[in-house]
Amino acid sequence: MVVQEENSEIDTETFGKEDVEVSNDEKIYSLEILKIIKDAQQQHGLRHSDYQRYRGYCSRRLRRLRKVLKVPQGDRRHFKRRDVVPAMVSDDKFLQVPLTMAERAWSYAMQLRQESNTEPRKKFHLISRLRKATAYSLQLQELIESVNCNARTKLEAQAYVAWMHGSLHFELQLWKPAMENLKKAQVVYEKLASALPDLEQIIYKAKVEELAPSLRYCAYNIGDTSAIDDLMQMRGQLSGELLASLDSLMAQTREKQSTAEEVTWRGKSCGTVPPRAAGLLISDSRLNQTLAKAPNNQAKIDLLEAHLIDCKDAIAAVREDFKVELKNRDSDKPNASQHLVTYLQYIRLSRTLERYLTLVKVAQESDKTKPQDIVRLYEAALHNLVEIAQLQEDEAYQKEQDAKTKGYRAFRCFYMAQSLANLHRWRDAMALYQRSFQHATDALKESTLLPDDLKNELQKLETLIEGAQYAAHAHSVLEEGQDEEPGVNKQTRSKKPLYERLHEYREDTSLLTKQPNVYKLPPPMQSIPCKPLFFDLAFNLAEFPDLSDKLGDQGKKSGQAGLTGFVKGLWGWGNK
Repeated sequence: MVVQEENSEIDTETFGKEDVEVSNDEKIYSLEILKIIKDAQQQHGLRHSDYQRYRGYCSRRLRRLRKVLKVPQGDRRHFKRRDVVPAMVSDDKFLQVPLTMAERAWSYAMQLRQESNTEPRKKFHLISRLRKATAYSLQLQELIESVNCNARTKLEAQAYVAWMHGSLHFELQLWKPAMENLKKAQVVYEKLASALPDLEQIIYKAKVEELAPSLRYCAYNIGDTSAIDDLMQMRGQLSGELLASLDSLMAQTREKQSTAEEVTWRGKSCGTVPPRAAGLLISDSRLNQTLAKAPNNQAKIDLLEAHLIDCKDAIAAVREDFKVELKNRDSDKPNASQHLVTYLQYIRLSRTLERYLTLVKVAQESDKTKPQDIVRLYEAALHNLVEIAQLQEDEAYQKEQDAKTKGYRAFRCFYMAQSLANLHRWRDAMALYQRSFQHATDALKESTLLPDDLKNELQKLETLIEGAQYAAHAHSVLEEGQDEEPGVNKQTRSKKPLYERLHEYREDTSLLTKQPNVYKLPPPMQSIPCKPLFFDLAFNLAEFPDLSDKLGDQGKKSGQAGLTGFVKGLWGWGNK
């Protein structure tokens, strides 16, 4: 759509320069509108969408300005309106008074927009606040045009007024004037960005990008049906205020475009498709084009998640309709209806699989991702493939899903081997590399059943596996020869203490630490033979043979003397 743009031609040669013809006595005023309001918004609440806090700041700022500039509105008892007129202007701060009043009214309107989600009556108050903000912005522009301001200030005032009018018309759903004003503001900000230094271009370029979603939304409402793809791409970027109306608008558009035609899937008819399911099928057919326009993988994930929510809602709605149809229709109808539900489930599971694969790409791009995290994503993808395989019992369908399963198993085994290689478990890693290569080879044998993307990835995987196998083998040989080197990994060292390996020479730097592995304390328990309990129990009953007849009288005397000597020595008396 061609939009008539006024005042869009900017003389960049004279921009930012003072007018030479102006006399030295006449002062040139300057006001960087966008920079001032952006700094204030970021410092006073809008970083967290707290419009009430920003509104309070604007009120306090306005009170301080009027007090410093001596432009009060009456006294404490009586109010008397007093606007800033060109004759009063003697400083740049006078221009900030209508700007602050416009920002205060705009922030109040944005606060009411948040509250109108639960209280619809506040919508009228919102529009009245926006009208007041628009009136104050016009006062600012008239004041800037009346006094001697530089070119940049005048251009920023025009862009600010156009943006404020566009916001008002947007809320009133006057799409054509809203688009014209927003486009005018965008063009002026683009020209300003091109004429400013690199450091000052950031906020102007950000403002241009901020206006782009609203412009596309207006273009779609005017009648540009090709903007549906842009709206789908915008869905992950819009704030909560526009998201609800955007979803309802897209749903209505899909229902208008849907027709009561029969849909076939894998050679079977799904019957007449209800409008809710037809809208989902149209959205799914256009989703690939929208994903191709996404700037990065994270944007693709947002689009897929939004599409999965739509799939879930559509399947639930179609099932409810079919429950009613089962009571009123013949037995042949539910078969086609059930096939439609299966088709919708296939779409949901396929898009879920695509989401997992996109998450894998995001993980691969990150330097902090571990191989274990990618293994979990592939396990979730394989579980999703199992659910897809259970939807149909067709032989060709099952072969196709088996081929995909083998391909993704190859990726899972490869990253499992990578995680084991990081732990220096080279033998286990080699076994998994071989298993991964076997899965990739089996999958490529059925390459006609695989998507082109998966086929290309598997061919690249075979090359990676071959290089990883050689690397793992080399590391294992090197670590076997360097087991006694001081730089060997602690996990490959023997945990024997020093006293058990005295016959081996090894430069072990751990012996110089505070906890050297010299001897294990406490020592390990050892088994010993038990004490023979038989003789202890029979000691009091054992009778020794009498040998007195062999010793004679000598044995009796020695026995007595020995007994008395023992007693004497025990108590310390008697002869020694």
